[in-house]
Amino acid sequence: VITVSCSRGRARHVSLRSRASGPPVDSLRACPLPLAVCADMAATSLPAWLILKPRAGTFRAFSTAMSPATRSPRPALRTTERTSKPERALRRKALPPRTEKMAVDQDWPSVYPVAAPFKPSAVPLPVRMGYPVKRGVPMAKEGNLELLKIPNFLHLTPVAIKRHCEALKDFCTEWPAALDSDEKCEKHFPIEIDTADYVSAGPSIRNPKARVVTLRVKLSSLNLDDHAKKKLIKLVGDRYCKSTDVLTIKTDRCPLKRQNYDYAVYLLTVLYHESWKTFLWDSSKDEAVLNESSWEESNSHSNRLEPMLHLKAIRKN
Repeated sequence: VITVSCSRGRARHVSLRSRASGPPVDSLRACPLPLAVCADMAATSLPAWLILKPRAGTFRAFSTAMSPATRSPRPALRTTERTSKPERALRRKALPPRTEKMAVDQDWPSVYPVAAPFKPSAVPLPVRMGYPVKRGVPMAKEGNLELLKIPNFLHLTPVAIKRHCEALKDFCTEWPAALDSDEKCEKHFPIEIDTADYVSAGPSIRNPKARVVTLRVKLSSLNLDDHAKKKLIKLVGDRYCKSTDVLTIKTDRCPLKRQNYDYAVYLLTVLYHESWKTFLWDSSKDEAVLNESSWEESNSHSNRLEPMLHLKAIRKN
């Protein structure tokens, strides 16, 4: 163990003490060498480690004896070629907006091919939007957040719509010549599907009301007998309009429009097949169960009609 007492960077007392013996082996007083030199000399003489114990008002440090060969060399400083100030200023110069480079006959569908937020650098129009401050003009398009909040139709220009229609012609068929009237269309296509799409001034183009699907069909177009029609009317309740003979099924339980469409078709299929099922109480024709009375088949009709027929026969005679 080496005990070093220092004052102003120079060692005043250096004592070497081994682990086996208690008293110091050697003592050096008033050493004129600097403290760093003494520590290096002591580190090379001891194979283990050094513990520098301070006395009153000194420092304590721990170090390990290392050979000069094991020390890692310091990395060399990188030498990079510096550019001059005019070159840096020229490189930092912002490029002009795209609108200044656009030609008059610019192909607009290539600028906005799909739905995208408003880009002030790509729209060569003096668009302004916002609240005018102090009776001034609204904000310009550069850095205007109001133009980013709302959806735009810059991708649905007449030229873009024409190109879309031309691309879809290969997948479409011609309208049947036999369907030249609404009556024929209702006869061959009795099921009518109604959906709605919404456009609102908001950050999202999605609207939860767009998932609603309404299915309409006339019961006269379905293959139903008297029993099946009455049972179907009982099952649907107030969804059937007797004056127009139209059944309306409205679905909005599913999150997607396609899911609600499939659910509406499923409900119509289930109602159709359930109406054709016959149970024991259906064959009895109980008026209390059907909640419907037929005047021609009731006893009151026969009791009222028999006296009139008998009186008519007496007058003839």
